[in-house]
Amino acid sequence: MVTENDLNKLRSLQEIIYEKIGLQKSIQEIPKLQGTQEELLTRIKKTFIEKNQEYERVKSEEVDLRGRLAEAGSAREKAEKTMDLISTQREYEALDKEIRDATDKEQQYRKDLQQRERVLEELDEQIKQHTALIEQQEKELEERRKIIQAEIHDKQKQIDALQKKEEKLTENLDSEMVFKFERIIKNKMGVGIVAIKGNVCMGCHMILPVQFANEVRIGDDFVFCPYCSRILFYEESGEQDEDYFSTEDTGSLSDLDEIEEEEDEEDEEEEEKVNIDYEE
Repeated sequence: MVTENDLNKLRSLQEIIYEKIGLQKSIQEIPKLQGTQEELLTRIKKTFIEKNQEYERVKSEEVDLRGRLAEAGSAREKAEKTMDLISTQREYEALDKEIRDATDKEQQYRKDLQQRERVLEELDEQIKQHTALIEQQEKELEERRKIIQAEIHDKQKQIDALQKKEEKLTENLDSEMVFKFERIIKNKMGVGIVAIKGNVCMGCHMILPVQFANEVRIGDDFVFCPYCSRILFYEESGEQDEDYFSTEDTGSLSDLDEIEEEEDEEDEEEEEKVNIDYEE
């Protein structure tokens, strides 16, 4: 026989389970927040590496340009010294052209070198900024990890305390019924036990078969709504029960097992989805 004490136990159990579920979900969400910050740090490090690679490439070009500039300057100076030794107009024109070509090269190399130096200065500043940013992010991430661990530890302690309360409340209750009750609370936004008024479930507001509603009213055992799966208990409607009971569109109990099987399949799919989200 289902007593008022049993129903009160279920109501208390409902609150405990719902609070526990909320804590478990919040624990699952915590790594996601940390993951976002870790992704940001990864992107910053990737950019830092790219900037360093670009710096090394430009630095190599700068070194090469300095060598070319030195060679062009040396060629020009050599040609200028030879100018005093020439004796013909043709030699003069050829040497003059050589000096002008060397001078043009010097100017171009010097121009390119200055451009590379500006790029190196900019890259160096960017690398310094990224280095500081990485250090800051790593420090913040480490602090965040400590906070997260403390937060998870605190929530887990709350879950453990709730678990003990739950175990105490369910000592004399059927384990299979409790298991199903917990699944219902997970899937029904924390509401696993509702009243039935007349032959209407106050959880899903579906009209139930009169025979089924009478079983709830008699209260020999816990009864689950065939539509929303919640545990039902009888509650006075404030009207004459005979008038409140509706016999129209009530259906029958013949498909109750089928409905419960569908509910079980939906619950299993929902649990699998939650587990997949958590693993990701």
